[in-house]
Amino acid sequence: MNYISNIKAIALAGIAASLMAGSALSADYTLSVNTALATTDPLYKGLEAFRDNVAKASDGALEVRLFPNSQLGPDEDVLEQARAGAPVAVVVDGGRLAVFVNEFGVLGAPYLASGYDGIRKVVTSEMFDEWAEKLHDDAGLDVLSFNWWQGERHLLTKQPINGPDDLSGVRMRTPGAPVWTGTIEAMGATPTPMPWGEVYSAISSNVIDGAEAQLPAVAGAKLDEVITNITLTGHINLITGLITSAAWVDSLPEELQTVLHEEALKAGDIASHGTEDALESLAQQLTDNGVTITEIDVTPFKERTAVVYDNLGYGDLRDKLQAIAAQ
Repeated sequence: MNYISNIKAIALAGIAASLMAGSALSADYTLSVNTALATTDPLYKGLEAFRDNVAKASDGALEVRLFPNSQLGPDEDVLEQARAGAPVAVVVDGGRLAVFVNEFGVLGAPYLASGYDGIRKVVTSEMFDEWAEKLHDDAGLDVLSFNWWQGERHLLTKQPINGPDDLSGVRMRTPGAPVWTGTIEAMGATPTPMPWGEVYSAISSNVIDGAEAQLPAVAGAKLDEVITNITLTGHINLITGLITSAAWVDSLPEELQTVLHEEALKAGDIASHGTEDALESLAQQLTDNGVTITEIDVTPFKERTAVVYDNLGYGDLRDKLQAIAAQ
């Protein structure tokens, strides 16, 4: 291990120790949940339900603390804290977990399933449970639940987009996982990975030309102030999970482990249905703020992005998962 790696390991261990020490001062156990989302996001209401229902179901033995707007740091850093044994959790997409278990990456692949009902069948299937077990054993990460639906992602730009050719030369922010960057490149844009919290300033200063995201995140980040167009491509159906430390979960009494997993699944449904209910009003809010929202024929984008599955070795997996989603 080199000097920098040693310093990082020491820092992560220190964070884990401080969080564990903090836990002992209040409830018997404390879980700190980090999310990049704002408190106004419908998904955050699900996290609040998770917090309250865990406290009730555990008779106060387990406390959940919420940290919106990435207060604990970028998702990747929080995942490393969890792997080091810290009592932290993060709402994260499958692309960021694919570095540990490759199959998770397919959850962010283009046009896998439509809406919440279909993708929920995938992330509550026996096949998904096998991936979660691998993640636990091989990466030290525990899936509390993976049914946190944030909506379908669309193109956010300063100019109208009618098809793939209009994206030529457009620098578009996207998360850095291969499935995301591969999708945006196949759609015709130049993928530009950066933290979500930097997108507003990057667009306003022309560091990037646009981004892609779901409507609740657009409103939460006030991107309507720096973009003028949203093109409804629905290219990625964003399903995320609540991920924490496997070592920490395994150290809990069995009944509290059950509480965490059961309440996370229930809260994921609350969050996801809240997202469904909010989409129409969010679209109206963005329109009222001067953003033009355009529906287009997405067939050219579906055709362009079909190669992403084969490029990442997900061809066979796509067919199995789409069959599950269609059941």
